[in-house]
Amino acid sequence: MLETAGVALATFFATIGPLDVAAVFAGLTAGTPGKRRRQMAVRGSFIAATTLVIFALVGEYLLAGLGISLAALRAAGGILLLLIGIDMVFARHSGSTSTTDEENEEAKSKQDISVFPLATPLIAGPGAMGASILLMANTEGDIALQAVVIASILAIVGMTLAMCMLSAQIDRLLGTTGMQVVGRIMGVLLSALAVQFIFDGIAQSGLLPA
Repeated sequence: MLETAGVALATFFATIGPLDVAAVFAGLTAGTPGKRRRQMAVRGSFIAATTLVIFALVGEYLLAGLGISLAALRAAGGILLLLIGIDMVFARHSGSTSTTDEENEEAKSKQDISVFPLATPLIAGPGAMGASILLMANTEGDIALQAVVIASILAIVGMTLAMCMLSAQIDRLLGTTGMQVVGRIMGVLLSALAVQFIFDGIAQSGLLPA
């Protein structure tokens, strides 16, 4: 159980990226009254948490209905997480865990960013959605482990909410360099986890002899 919790927390921390979300949130809400910023942060975090929990609970059944095996899910999810990990190590920003330039421009013209881009794709992005399905599938029906995965989602989203509330202070404390260092460390860990998921998927597929 502790191993599942550690893997889930590390994976969601890396795929959601609370520090990155807080930095983008601070930029998009510059000049917005404090009360309004807090409302958007709470609403966006609630919507994102609900989305990720739903994906965790029904994602595997949805894929099964589409004829996608667990082995394929593990391999594909591992590849997606590996790409995200590589982006984090080299401090590159793609659309997997952050907004694109076009999305940023659209968000600047919106008065309420709680649904877009805060809830999705900043918090509940493709990487986090894929990770929630993959980690839930790895529990193999164990209710206790499934509860751990869901609790991990809520914990990291809660951390993201707290960081959005304190985004200005965190940015001054860590600075760009400090945030990049944290991101690179989590990128290395996520890449290792991703490769393990790929290995597990290949082994389960039966493509290679035992």
